[in-house]
Amino acid sequence: MPILKASNQTVTLPNSNDSFSESFTFIQAADCQLGMEWSCEGSWGYGQGHGAEVGYDKATWEHEKRWCRSFVKMANKLKPKFAIMCGDLLDAWPQKWPETREKQKKDFYEIFNTLEIPLLCVCGNHDVGNHPTVETVTKYRSDFGDDWYTFVCDGLFGIVINSQYIADGSNVPEITAEHELWLEEQLEIAKSGKYLHSVIFQHIPWFLKDPDEEKMYFNTEIEIRQKMMRKFADSGISKVFCGHYHRNAGGWFENCEFVVTSALGLQLGSDKNGFRVVTVTKEEINHEYVEIDRID
Repeated sequence: MPILKASNQTVTLPNSNDSFSESFTFIQAADCQLGMEWSCEGSWGYGQGHGAEVGYDKATWEHEKRWCRSFVKMANKLKPKFAIMCGDLLDAWPQKWPETREKQKKDFYEIFNTLEIPLLCVCGNHDVGNHPTVETVTKYRSDFGDDWYTFVCDGLFGIVINSQYIADGSNVPEITAEHELWLEEQLEIAKSGKYLHSVIFQHIPWFLKDPDEEKMYFNTEIEIRQKMMRKFADSGISKVFCGHYHRNAGGWFENCEFVVTSALGLQLGSDKNGFRVVTVTKEEINHEYVEIDRID
């Protein structure tokens, strides 16, 4: 099934309705990040650690391709309603290594187009750069569709945001302001109770373990974090699914759970490659991290 690309800030899932009828599952994954194994030293003996400054044009990503194929095989057996990849689809920085990125994109599409379920994409920092520009945002949208959008799946209202504008939208102030206004509008829809469950998908976590933890590379500035966590809780958002950390983490802010899912690709901690199977019932949303069957 072709990868679904959002347009006009929305995407329609096949065989889905606005209202809940019966329990279902979906898959949340993150950071397949084809090419990271070349530049970084990861866990479990994987990762070559060459760096991404010199020689990246010779990068290879054979392990990551095999891990992604293993994911596809498992997802096709599980047959969830959909899968969503929460950012860092590719590793090559879009401005620095555009030719290498095109090769990674080709492999991404070849592998994930063999899924028998819909795949939704979320924008990560490696997908538009740590300091996104009009050019990198335009290129991402051309390759993968809108970088923020909503969808509905049997009573589940999904809000997909681009966390990079929150991390640093200084080079694209108009786009950042548009994104902020749009998100406020979606939170109002969530608050209205129109849908049974409302959840958010993004790349960079708001926090890793503690809502009050200090700012670090893998989380969000404290001031905006506190502001947005309050808005999410007040709007009835029950889950916020993230990636970026390449380890499993997360915690709660009042009635809202923040779920940080480790990488489908290269690991930076003690977890193994995997993804999250999320079960949606009428009463609640539960989730379990599942390790992939590595094909090494």
